[in-house]
Amino acid sequence: MLKVNSQLKVSKLGIILDKTDLEFENAGVLNPACIAEGGKVHVFYRAVKQGNYSTIGYARLDGPTEVEIRMDKPLIEADADYESHGIEDPRIVKIDDLYYLTYTAYDGINALGCLAVSKDLKHFDKKGVIVPKVSYDTFVDLTKPKGLLKNKYYRFNQHENVHEKDRSKMLIWDKNVMFFPRRINGDLAFIHRIKPGIQIVTGIREIDDLTPEFWETYLKNLDEHILLEGKFPHERNYIGGGCPPIETEHGWLMIYHGVHESLNGYVYCACVTLLDLEDPRKEIARLPYGLFQPDQDWELTGYVHNVCFPSGAAIFGDTLYIYYGAADERIACASVNTEDLLNELLHNKIQTHEN
Repeated sequence: MLKVNSQLKVSKLGIILDKTDLEFENAGVLNPACIAEGGKVHVFYRAVKQGNYSTIGYARLDGPTEVEIRMDKPLIEADADYESHGIEDPRIVKIDDLYYLTYTAYDGINALGCLAVSKDLKHFDKKGVIVPKVSYDTFVDLTKPKGLLKNKYYRFNQHENVHEKDRSKMLIWDKNVMFFPRRINGDLAFIHRIKPGIQIVTGIREIDDLTPEFWETYLKNLDEHILLEGKFPHERNYIGGGCPPIETEHGWLMIYHGVHESLNGYVYCACVTLLDLEDPRKEIARLPYGLFQPDQDWELTGYVHNVCFPSGAAIFGDTLYIYYGAADERIACASVNTEDLLNELLHNKIQTHEN
């Protein structure tokens, strides 16, 4: 039985963006990247048109929830082979004077994490795929010798034995890429997700350090780079990145998503962990229950039922606002008192830093 959140008061604020009749977003809007500046929230959202083709739309909020501006065309569109079937699920942070917007590129076969950068939130320079590009067989060859990965890593990454596509071009899917919003000890750090866990990359000075040789060494030691794995009933099937980490005095506050299977299919909920500020590979605390889960009509029914998929956050005063895709069709917002959330986490500290 799932443990229900009864300690924290989470307010569901409802839908803030829904699909429109515009062609580029007539099937759904979901999974937004959000960044707050000067009392405004910049929202970069996945816009889906009929036929399941995605681009990135843009809206600006006045305060946490009031829509002030919304573009009537995509801000970012596909223009390369690796994203020929759409660009999905953005996240955004600002590091120094540069905005890092990450997203998943889909070419009809593979879904891989990419990066685009900007200085003004209007013009984005795409840096391409930044995650490893390896086949399943290569993944097995690199990771199997140590024998330390759970079998789920191999079962989940066979693409469910899909044979109708060109298997010679099928790669390990690597999604949910998001950066920490500052350099840590002078280095960039980001998380990514090869199912079923969440992995972390640390110790790179610049994006150019992510060479094929880097990734080969990394994958040979993938067990050492696993940041989180599902441990509670609400995240027992798999987990993945949600909102970029938020720096607090107690650690990096990170909202992620957990997935469990029910009689009605998979259920996606928002989960919370706390990571060490100077060594984010160390988990300090984790809520033993989902922060919030689908229980409203707009979350229970949609393109994909039973989904709360957190992907953006902003703090106004003492309140944390979490923006999420609801049932893969619309964007909603939930809020919680930041200090209450941190206190609840600190009551659920992990006894050891070993993951």
